[in-house]
Amino acid sequence: MTLPNAEPQREMLSLVTARIRDAYVRKPFYVDGELDLVEVCRQLKERGSTHALVRDRSAGAERLGMFTTTDLRDALAGDIPPAVLPVRAVAHFDIVEIEADAEVFEALWLMVRHRVHRLLVRDGDQVLGVLNQLDLVSFVANHSHIVALQIDEATSIDELQAAARRVDHMVELLHGSGIRIERITRLVSELNTRLFARAWGLIAPPELVASSCLLVMGSEGRGEQILKTDQDNALLLRDGVQVDGLEAITQRFHDALAAFGYPPCPGHIMLTNPLWCQPVSSFKETIRGWLYGRGGGPDPDGPMNLAIFFDAAAVAGDRALLAEARDHLDRIAGGQDPYLARFAAAADQFHEPGNWFTRLTARRDEQPLDLKKLGTFPIVHGVRALSLQYGVREAGTAARLERLVALQRIDAALARDLVDALHFLMGLRLSHQLRQRAGGAQPGNEVRPSELGALEREPLRDSLAIVRRFRLFLRQHFRFDSL
Repeated sequence: MTLPNAEPQREMLSLVTARIRDAYVRKPFYVDGELDLVEVCRQLKERGSTHALVRDRSAGAERLGMFTTTDLRDALAGDIPPAVLPVRAVAHFDIVEIEADAEVFEALWLMVRHRVHRLLVRDGDQVLGVLNQLDLVSFVANHSHIVALQIDEATSIDELQAAARRVDHMVELLHGSGIRIERITRLVSELNTRLFARAWGLIAPPELVASSCLLVMGSEGRGEQILKTDQDNALLLRDGVQVDGLEAITQRFHDALAAFGYPPCPGHIMLTNPLWCQPVSSFKETIRGWLYGRGGGPDPDGPMNLAIFFDAAAVAGDRALLAEARDHLDRIAGGQDPYLARFAAAADQFHEPGNWFTRLTARRDEQPLDLKKLGTFPIVHGVRALSLQYGVREAGTAARLERLVALQRIDAALARDLVDALHFLMGLRLSHQLRQRAGGAQPGNEVRPSELGALEREPLRDSLAIVRRFRLFLRQHFRFDSL
């Protein structure tokens, strides 16, 4: 029996597991940087090509650039006649490169990340040619570039809504084809960033975009969100900026995200809440209040709000505003060991009900396990607390662990185990949520051990054991017993 989605899944699998050398790489065509644009275009016409590699020796050592018809368009808008304009003056020399043995998936991500349509393909020091986006698009019509182009070219929220739906479909195809969870999250995060930025650009006036910084937070800020969850966002404003109708603008953005499939945050962690829509100077005072309290007493929501903000990532506008707020946090958080201990203790608040080892070996256990509370949250928040303590700025949990290892703040073996456990738990949760959604249910975080196969039970048991080991490390490191 052939499953309804088997064919598109096979197409996606063939696309993302192929090597670059297996794809259609166009042979390199070189021109000298001294050639004028008219002669270069004549040669391109003869070859039926839209690009050329440019060898330029004007600065002594040879450098390699690329000239495309887009560069020609820009050159024609200038004042110098193309017959006397050397191609090196308009070519771009910041070429994005990829190795021939890299997977095609890596090429997809690079093109999305750098917003380019061509990659230079190398086999060591040898240039094999140029990989063209259109040649990849011919493989399958549901991959990331179609979504990215749809986002970039959208002129309305309705068009962006259609792109957001395609992201969901792409996740199903990638996960169903066995693509590693960290690759899926990296690509989805990049597309979501462009989706939010484009929506903000369509809704907010240019002067507001330029004088503010739109933030996403939580799993979206860490680059670890896959399926759409609650809205977690904020807006930092440049000091002194006055915007007429700001409340209406933020409400329209909130409504747009809801249309994309992001439900409102139950805790109102959204830019429609004045707490999360402030000038940067007043927001820095808010951060101080989260740490030191207000009115002579601690802020009960302070640790939670600080955790949410710590994962913030800028998606549009003036990124320096976020850097300013983070610099302020690093300055005032130093030496706050008792607060950091209370902050970190949240990672130890959830415990497995009953004997989880026995339950994972039982075949008819119907009591659910919460994969977020028992698995991903202790890892994410524990690493977040360590990162706050040691001034680590990396966004994702894996990148934070890598930096903590480099700083010799955590054992490298434990860090590797935590990354493996996190990725397994994320993948298991995604599989479970996709099955729930296919059955018409609301995706959740709980799974019943009786629903797990043998190939899921053992790594889940191992992952939860790693989480317990990490919680013990956190208890000793932050001295929870003294709280």
